[in-house]
Amino acid sequence: QVQLVESGGGLVQAGGSLRLSCAASGWTSSISSIGWYRQVPGKQRDFIAAVSRDGYRNYAESVKGRFTVSRDDAKNTVFLQMNSLKADDTAVYYCNAQTSTNTAWGQGTQVTVAS
Repeated sequence: QVQLVESGGGLVQAGGSLRLSCAASGWTSSISSIGWYRQVPGKQRDFIAAVSRDGYRNYAESVKGRFTVSRDDAKNTVFLQMNSLKADDTAVYYCNAQTSTNTAWGQGTQVTVAS
């Protein structure tokens, strides 16, 4: 089992930056890919970014050039650096980890961008 705990959300002005962190614990050696999704009320949870075990990074078109996903394997932590934030980026951000047998989710952290 993998457990995920996010931190770093908050309120920021449009154009500003935030960095989210996700600490993984448990069977972290089983994680093949780890990254971020976001969800606004009444809508589905959308993929944002992920980084694989071998370092390949993948991004949603809506965040390319503004967000950067990275991982620190020594600390079992994944980060999401968010720059040039827009009001449309307001959502609950969830950490997601994929293993060969299941998917783990964090509890989510709220990001609010004031326009």
